Amino acid sequence: MLPLKSLTFVGLMFAIPALHAEKATKSLEPFRAELELGIIDTSGNTESTSLIGKATLHQDFREWKGKYLIDTLYNKGEYDGETQTTAQKLFFSAQSDYKLTSENTSIFVYGSYTDDRLSGYDYQNIVSVGYAARLFSNQYSFLDYSVGPGYSFYKTDDGDKDNAAIFRLEVEYQYIISPTAKFTQTLSTQKALEESENTQSKSETAISTKIRRGMNLKAAYTVTHNSQVLDDIQKTDAVTSLTLAYAF
Repeated sequence: MLPLKSLTFVGLMFAIPALHAEKATKSLEPFRAELELGIIDTSGNTESTSLIGKATLHQDFREWKGKYLIDTLYNKGEYDGETQTTAQKLFFSAQSDYKLTSENTSIFVYGSYTDDRLSGYDYQNIVSVGYAARLFSNQYSFLDYSVGPGYSFYKTDDGDKDNAAIFRLEVEYQYIISPTAKFTQTLSTQKALEESENTQSKSETAISTKIRRGMNLKAAYTVTHNSQVLDDIQKTDAVTSLTLAYAF
């Protein structure tokens, strides 16, 4: 169950765009979404089932834009005759950007919630504000970044609760390889200002290929790193995935 602070945060993040929407009567791109789903089932010497799901929603109005992301991963397998859950993750985030006068620049409010059952953390929350811009763009590629201070709130599996000041940076790069294929790279880090606190970083490298109108095949490699974990937990998790993505 989500903690009360997380529920309050989610409500605020979705309410901010609604307030701006009353003023933005004409939309540039009112709604755009991409849904991804991947299932891997292995039998024989090793039996396991993996489920990967992801939903990305975009809204773009004249004065503001919003991006909302839900990402899930579940893996269950049979090891030494016993069925074990080896991965169970839930992540969602919301970012609302108020556009400035310069093209592709904005100030933003960002928040995220992470529930990774096998990371040593019961939950991890991030809230951040800052500045976002497009560093460059051309016919085939672009590079966006967002940067700003923030705060993290977390609870470990041992029951310890704490919060810490952070500095957040996110970079997104996209390159159009061909009319039917593109490469994307996203990097983000929530750098704790104190060395004793956790710094979380994430990278996703992906190539997607169009197989029909609105439907793509996506191969991705995702790495998540936590600098502070419990003694029996590894700091780095890596996931290789192949999913079908439907955009509308």
